[in-house]
Amino acid sequence: MAAYGLYTHIQSNKRRSVALLVSLFLLVYLLVYAGALAGEAFSYDASLQWLLRRAWRDFLLAAPWATIGTAVWIVFAYYFHQNIIDAVTGGHAVTRKEQPRLYNLLENLCISRGIPMPALKVMQSDALNAFATGMNEKQYAITVTTGLLGRLDDAETEAVLGHELTHVRNGDVRMMVIAVVIAGVIAFFAELLFRMWFNTGFGWRSRRSDNGDSSDRGKGGAGAALLIAAVLIALAWLLSALIRFALSRSREFLADAGSVELTKNPDAMISALRKIEGRGELPGATSAVMEMCVDNPRSGFADLFATHPSIDSRVEALVKYAGGHDPGPIALPPPEDATPPEEAAPSEDAAPRPASAPETPAAPYPGPWSSGAEASSNTPPTPPLPGPWGPHR
Repeated sequence: MAAYGLYTHIQSNKRRSVALLVSLFLLVYLLVYAGALAGEAFSYDASLQWLLRRAWRDFLLAAPWATIGTAVWIVFAYYFHQNIIDAVTGGHAVTRKEQPRLYNLLENLCISRGIPMPALKVMQSDALNAFATGMNEKQYAITVTTGLLGRLDDAETEAVLGHELTHVRNGDVRMMVIAVVIAGVIAFFAELLFRMWFNTGFGWRSRRSDNGDSSDRGKGGAGAALLIAAVLIALAWLLSALIRFALSRSREFLADAGSVELTKNPDAMISALRKIEGRGELPGATSAVMEMCVDNPRSGFADLFATHPSIDSRVEALVKYAGGHDPGPIALPPPEDATPPEEAAPSEDAAPRPASAPETPAAPYPGPWSSGAEASSNTPPTPPLPGPWGPHR
């Protein structure tokens, strides 16, 4: 069933999560049968039919153990996936005292919609990116890079936080974690089988006995059986990758729209995307982590396997449907020259900000609530208005 709106998208994600878990077990069973078939082919030079029957028998014996192993893997990933991701990215939790600006922005967004506040983490990286993780309300976390904090102003940072918070609300985060678990399980079993083949497999044949059934086993099917096993393993790996890529890229469009709904500021989301564009690569991060980020610059085969739509298409959607304004690509100084937005001085080369988000507040106008002393030193004084609101002599 296609998702046409926020609530149907959430329900669709729940159904997909269940389907992903089911497909995980099916792919594991496929790998187990392929391994059993390869093992029999290495052990006997028999007919293909005989080897297929023997492999099926071995599969039935191994299936319960494969089920237990996969279940243990899922439980381990459920409770410890955040620790694994933090170990890969170097993210660490921060408090309001450590990051008051970031903490207050996220807290205000959560309070405005009555959303439980996820944990807040920061990772040291010049890259401009952020991602959300977790499987339930107690585990949800949003991680932001120090590069993003230094290059984006408050409105843009709030838009990015709103984007990730929408992923949490929509159930995208849980679905992506499950997809990562699937990829991990398949990669583990596939690598294990190949290592067994090349390290010990070619010596099995001399150590296996006939078990009294050599009369009807025939000959000449070992090569075909090995080919079938190799195809099944490659198919399982390919399907695990396609499962991840098949997760609709519309989730990023919906997260952008959700951010605008939370912040009421489409220009901030557009400006944030333009600054992140081409600067989101996290060195050392796995492809699974990059797939969870605001932007994933990694792609291949002419974007056929890209997990995120292009920045241009996302900005175009925000301009068309949210009424935002596109400033075009934004040039930023090198990381070593970057200064946090709240400390940076205005520059002539800086990209113009959208009209809906002025760089500095206007000077207060003198009147009954202000004497004009608070006005900016760069703003010429305005003579007091005559009348009941002006000073009396």
